[in-house]
Amino acid sequence: MKKRNTGQEFVRGLHAGIPIGLGYLSVSFTFGIMAVSYGFTWWQALVISMTTVTSAGQFAGIGVMLHPGHYIEMLLSQLTINVRYSFMSISLSQRTDRRFRGLYRWLLGFFVTDEIFAVAVTEENVRRSFFAGLSAVPYLGWSAGTLIGALLGNVLPARLMSALSLAIYGMFVAIVVPEMKRKKEVIFVVLAAFAASCLFYYVPALSRVSSGLAISICAVVAAAVGAVLFPVDPEKEAE
Repeated sequence: MKKRNTGQEFVRGLHAGIPIGLGYLSVSFTFGIMAVSYGFTWWQALVISMTTVTSAGQFAGIGVMLHPGHYIEMLLSQLTINVRYSFMSISLSQRTDRRFRGLYRWLLGFFVTDEIFAVAVTEENVRRSFFAGLSAVPYLGWSAGTLIGALLGNVLPARLMSALSLAIYGMFVAIVVPEMKRKKEVIFVVLAAFAASCLFYYVPALSRVSSGLAISICAVVAAAVGAVLFPVDPEKEAE
């Protein structure tokens, strides 16, 4: 296999990030409109998106911000919603090349989202240039979508806004299904995550758990199922 240079890897990352960026554009559009309707200015909504890059965390965060002084609630909500990114960053760091060190690890942790992780983790060796390209378009899409939504306000009809909010789920399907076709093991992991998610939704006692923490638990459970049923031989993985 011909080894790609830095520029080629960056362009390849850009191409891989385009679908994610387009999906983020529609989802963050909704966030921009909601933030303005809550009383935030357009630039405040934009700053939140540019410094956070987390859909569920931002939607929950602006709700808590409406009641100043609830710092403990803010801390707990953001911790439970975003703790899954810690697991993703740790997992992805095991696939980075030897030059992906120091400050670059901090940048990796900042830009990791569910979708970026799902694409990057399919790489056998994640290079800095590829990850930079992969992160660039989604970040711009997320920021631009927020800005456009905040400026337009409530111009668009509610039905269209509801439809735009479904784009993120279509993006998940587009990322996961090809891997399910390529590796049958992924099917069982996805089914395990789906079953655990249903429990947190339908079981009364579990439905009280916050969505962020539920997602984290489902991810750990699914990963554990995959590790137990389909252990990876380190020697074969290194070949």
